[in-house]
Amino acid sequence: MYRLINLLLALALLPLTLQANDGYKLWLQYYPIENAEDWMTDVFTDAKVNGSGETISIIKNELELASEGFFNKKTSFTESGSKLWIALKSELPANLASRSTEDLGEEGYHIFNANGQVIVTANTQFGLLYGTFRLLQQIQLLEPISEHGIVEIPKIQKRVLNHWDNLNRTVERGYSGFSIWNWHRLPRHIDQQYLDYARANASVGINGTAITNVNANALVLTPYYLEKAQALANAFRPYGIKVYLTARFSSPMEIGGLKTADPLDPEVQQWWKDKAKEIYDYIPDFGGFLVKADSEGQPGPHNYGRTQAEGANVLADAVKPFGGIVMWRAFVYSEHTPDDRHKQAYNEFVPIDGKFRDNVIVQVKNGAIDFQPREPFHPLFGAMPETPLMMEFQITQEYLGHDTHLAFLAPMYEEVLKEDTYVNGEGSEVAKVIDGSLHDYSMTAMAGVANIGTDRNWTGHHFHQANWYAYGKLAWNPYERSERIALDWIKLTFTSDPDFVNPVKEMMLRSHEMVVNYMTPLGIHHIMARSHHYGPGPWVTGGERADWTSTYYHNASEKGMGFDRTRARSNALEQYAPELQEKWGNLETVPEKFLLWFHHLPWDHQMKSGNILWDEMALHYQKGVDEARQNVKTWKKLENHVDRYRYEHVLSFLKIQAEEAQWWRDAVLLYFGQFSNRPLPEGVESPEHDLEYYMNINHKFVPGI
Repeated sequence: MYRLINLLLALALLPLTLQANDGYKLWLQYYPIENAEDWMTDVFTDAKVNGSGETISIIKNELELASEGFFNKKTSFTESGSKLWIALKSELPANLASRSTEDLGEEGYHIFNANGQVIVTANTQFGLLYGTFRLLQQIQLLEPISEHGIVEIPKIQKRVLNHWDNLNRTVERGYSGFSIWNWHRLPRHIDQQYLDYARANASVGINGTAITNVNANALVLTPYYLEKAQALANAFRPYGIKVYLTARFSSPMEIGGLKTADPLDPEVQQWWKDKAKEIYDYIPDFGGFLVKADSEGQPGPHNYGRTQAEGANVLADAVKPFGGIVMWRAFVYSEHTPDDRHKQAYNEFVPIDGKFRDNVIVQVKNGAIDFQPREPFHPLFGAMPETPLMMEFQITQEYLGHDTHLAFLAPMYEEVLKEDTYVNGEGSEVAKVIDGSLHDYSMTAMAGVANIGTDRNWTGHHFHQANWYAYGKLAWNPYERSERIALDWIKLTFTSDPDFVNPVKEMMLRSHEMVVNYMTPLGIHHIMARSHHYGPGPWVTGGERADWTSTYYHNASEKGMGFDRTRARSNALEQYAPELQEKWGNLETVPEKFLLWFHHLPWDHQMKSGNILWDEMALHYQKGVDEARQNVKTWKKLENHVDRYRYEHVLSFLKIQAEEAQWWRDAVLLYFGQFSNRPLPEGVESPEHDLEYYMNINHKFVPGI
């Protein structure tokens, strides 16, 4: 006991620099900067911030935090602001205002140098806030400001986080603890984490949050919860963030006492109008509704023989007078298993293109199945020129190893955004659908399913913070490069030391492909364990729906495996442009990353490498395992470049990932091996156990269900 007391006293007396960094500060670390240019230190010694109000106070506070962190100095705010001036464009003198000729809109900003004075200007205070964060990032990255300066205008209007948080504080597909929303304490207590959450979102340009699960609970629309949502909206408003609520389609019956929720029933229409007015009385700048209908047990217009447009429009009419919108999810499929789930959303929505109200935007997942480690882009993108479409990415890693697997998702997002739909000829990328330029949409949006919870580092894995950051950057500019996002995040979060930055950047940029290799290479998909999706389950079959099983998708037999989506079977390829039908339907030209997504092939099919399909698949699985093991070795070499707490935390997770990559490889190859009847190729390790062992693994109480 005496030794323990002495140890605890010694730890308490450790210098501040050696104390744990638990990751709570995210990419807003503001750690000390050495070798800064003079202008970088000067901006904090003589700064002027025009205006008043909560947003201006936030800007000033951010300057003070950064100055103390970067240089251990206090910010001096003066009336002259000879080194830094943050002001609305309308407040600048003509000679400075004329420097900013671009239309900055409501959220854009311009940072430039004018005779030794740094100017941050915008048309609104929110633009000034975004510009301030960018200036501070520029300083921490030790990057100069060019003569023209930095002009940033968001290419997408509504950049929203979708929280799948339930009212009991569980989080569907959440792997980072419980929901950060403590409904019991609201509205009387605003936790500091709510403000830190808003600050983090503002720093990457996120301007909206849907705070409740798409599998909605009608109670959230009752006064008891509206009062709580109002408190959150009040806290988020100075950061430029609007609150959205998920609306359960049957709410008129569940909390309104009506006998129907038929969208064409006049009483139902009036109920939604009255409810919208009530919500706006609580939250004047309420963003609108997010709706999941007719999917996975959720009620919807199908219950009444109505179309998705008729269902969406009744809610859109209700919020229209107040400036609200409806984000209507396209993840819709009937209670009957179709010939191919891939086709159903397209079949449902394309015939009603142009039938939606102008304040409805259809929210489409990046792929047609369900957030798989890799999917071809959803065929709806480009197929609805008369109806605005928004992208829905999943930040939380439902199918990518939950919280313990490193998978930097910016390359996956970028891959999807860069895909060419060919709907208006070559160059019709998905990003141009999302930013509205391809079809001249009047409303644009992007959603990301949040990975945020009560874990002290917010996201479970320290590196999963990078996916939240990356989503914000790509929602602001869907043409941003993954490499740049990774580079900036590492420097803002850890250090600018190239001995750390370079190997970690390479590790991050390779990580998504690594996970695809040890989970679902060559277009294999949906072979995860049933329900919780944790770990491999290629043997999953039977049950309520065939398209909730693995065997439905891989179709493995002695003859081969894969899902034939050519004309010979489901013909899902028909939903894409002719150029893609030709490319993806041809075994000579289809990218091998999509091979088994579109084709059922024999085990001895000849691959471009010269290997047969079985050998190629096995080698991919082994490659993923090898890379996961190499990441452990790489991280161990970086021990002296990162604080002890984050080093040990990440190392532990990387070891888990390497172990589970092997679990995936062994289980999947044993399962498919019973059909291929071929030995593992040279270089692929033999499984440690037999197939029965892996099939009997039964994890208890996996989070996120």
